[in-house]
Amino acid sequence: MNTVAPKDSTVTVPEVMSALRLSRSKVYDLLRSGEIRSFTIGRSRRIPAGELATYMQSRLEECA
Repeated sequence: MNTVAPKDSTVTVPEVMSALRLSRSKVYDLLRSGEIRSFTIGRSRRIPAGELATYMQSRLEECA
């Protein structure tokens, strides 16, 4: 099952929660800190899939 969308699309907070196996509050902490960039449309928060992929890659590089 592919939980990460193509890089030119956006994902929602619940999709990020699922992809990273994190709680809602931890995902919002990452968004607030700027570790994962996002934008809002009205009250809806969207995360560019490329940002999620970049975050995941940077975490992998930190562990290497």
